[in-house]
Amino acid sequence: MIYTVTLNPSIDYVVKLDDLRTGEVNRTNEEYVYPGGKGINVSLILNELGYNNKALGFVGGFTGTYIKDTLRHKGLEEDFINLENGFTRINVKVKSSNETEINGQGPIINEMALNELYTKLDKLEENDVLVLAGSIPNTLDSSLYENIMKRLENKNIKIVVDATKDLLMNVLKHKPFLIKPNNHELEDLFNVKLGNIDDIIVYANKLKEMGAKNVLVSMGKDGALLISENGEIFVSNVANGEVKNSVGAGDSMVAGFIAGYLESNSYEKALQLGAASGGATAFSNDLANKEYIYKLIDEIKIERR
Repeated sequence: MIYTVTLNPSIDYVVKLDDLRTGEVNRTNEEYVYPGGKGINVSLILNELGYNNKALGFVGGFTGTYIKDTLRHKGLEEDFINLENGFTRINVKVKSSNETEINGQGPIINEMALNELYTKLDKLEENDVLVLAGSIPNTLDSSLYENIMKRLENKNIKIVVDATKDLLMNVLKHKPFLIKPNNHELEDLFNVKLGNIDDIIVYANKLKEMGAKNVLVSMGKDGALLISENGEIFVSNVANGEVKNSVGAGDSMVAGFIAGYLESNSYEKALQLGAASGGATAFSNDLANKEYIYKLIDEIKIERR
C-alpha cells in the first residue's frame, strides 16, 4: 500500500487576471479552487495512474471538510485527522503579469493529534511506500520527518521525502528510498550556484553520499536527472507543451516515478513516467489526467550519462 502524508494541506484559490492593481478593485478572468498540498497532489496523480493509496495528515474547520469531501469525490481514500481548533489554510495564487501568492498559516497541531498520526503510521507494513511531502506548520519541529523515519526504520518501508532545507537534510542519514529536490532547492541546500548539468550531478551525488538511495532532481525546461541507488545516472528531456501551471508539477513527477518503479522495477522507466507526469501537469490548468500523461510518455527520451 502507498501512503502520503500532508501535514500542512490547503485550499488553493487560483485567480487569473490581466494585471493586478494594488489598492483597487480587481476582477478575475478565471478562477479555480483545488485541494492543495504536496502529499495530496502525489495521492491524486497516483490514483489517476491506477495506484490505490491513502492520504494522511491533518485538517480542520470548513476548509478541511472541503478537502476531505473533494478527495472522496475523486475516489481517493483518505484518513485525515480532524483538528478541534482552527481551520485548514487557504492559499491565494494570483496569476497576472507576475505571479503573486498569499499563503495562510494553518491550524495548530497539538501533541495529541501528532501522536494519533504516529499511531496510524505504526500500522504500516513491510514493502509499503510512504511519501513525506511538503512543508510542516511552524508549530512543529523540523526533525519531524526524521522522527517518523526513525520510528519506521526496521520495517523495510520505502520512504520518499520531497522537502527542503533541514526537513530534507535531517532524514538523509536514515537512507530514504527517494528524495526529489529541484535544481534551485539543490542550490539552496549547498549555498552554491549551479551552472550546468555537470554541476547538478556533483551536488546530487553529495546527497546520495549523505544517505539518499535515489536522488531525483527536477530541472524545469531542462528535464530531470536521476542518480539511482546503483550509481547509474539518467537524464530525461521534457515533452512539448505550453506551461500553464507549475503548481503540482514536481509532485506529479514524484507520483509518476513511484508508479513507474512499482510497475516495472526499472529506474529508467520510473524516470520516464515521472517526467511525463510532471510535464502533463505543467501543461494543464489542474493536475494531469492519465490520458494526457500517457500521450506525452513517448516524447520522453532517457539518456544514460
